[in-house]
Amino acid sequence: MAIGIGSGSGSGSVSISARHLASPSSRSLPVIRSSADTGGGGGGGPTSEEEEFARLAATFRRRLLVGAGAASLLAIGANFGGVTSFLLGISPNTGRALRLDVLYPVSGFTRCFDLANAFEFVYPASWVGDQTLLYREAFKSESQRSLDPPPLIDASKRPTRNFSEPIAAFGPPGSNGELNVSVIVSPVPLDFSIEAFGSPKEVGEAVLRRIAKSRRGTDIKATLIGATLREDPKNGVNYYKLEFKVEGPSFRRHNVAVCCARDGKLYTLNAQAPESGWSQVKKDFFQIADSFNLISA
Repeated sequence: MAIGIGSGSGSGSVSISARHLASPSSRSLPVIRSSADTGGGGGGGPTSEEEEFARLAATFRRRLLVGAGAASLLAIGANFGGVTSFLLGISPNTGRALRLDVLYPVSGFTRCFDLANAFEFVYPASWVGDQTLLYREAFKSESQRSLDPPPLIDASKRPTRNFSEPIAAFGPPGSNGELNVSVIVSPVPLDFSIEAFGSPKEVGEAVLRRIAKSRRGTDIKATLIGATLREDPKNGVNYYKLEFKVEGPSFRRHNVAVCCARDGKLYTLNAQAPESGWSQVKKDFFQIADSFNLISA
């Protein structure tokens, strides 16, 4: 038997076990349980288990959000699954303006940014550095780190760098060099001006005559297809873009080149492809050429 004592207001109730009232001589004290602790009565408050579950759920929710945010930042920073490239591709002009394509491909292109030689351009993201050029640079670095004593030969008599060699070159992995883009930087007088040699068409024709004569005893035919001028009044640079074909007994190539000069340096970007594959790379080549710019060193 139990006696319930409560109030109609629902502010709380107390229940006393009858066994504690049956024997006055009992030394045990009545066990009193409040509805605030048991969840009974009119209050209907949550149990301690429910409160603990709610706290755990809130903690889990916070950790889940923090973990998801950190994972998102990591995915963007490391470009996992091309996440960053996809996001930059939504607004490619913004990504290129910020030069983020130096780190992450934007719309399928990566940027070559050469601050030392003050130029930049984009190239297909699937292309890699020209292996021959990389091996040459590695050999040069190794020779400079040599532990052998320096040669006794006069520095002025040492062989100088071949300025016809590219300082940057990229092409498809495993290619034989028939398809690539390269940049050559050659020293010229400080007052050198490419405009002094005429219009883009005149310069293009002069370049092709020189190409045709460069291989004596070989039947070489060079044809100028197009020549245009791109002006950069802000930096005071004019870019001559030339499209031409070069044919020989054993090859047929299609080229797009860009020439410009500044501060005693002549810059030449050249993208070449076998004539048989020109249609597949035509759009990419013109994008490469149009992206070539001189920058402030």
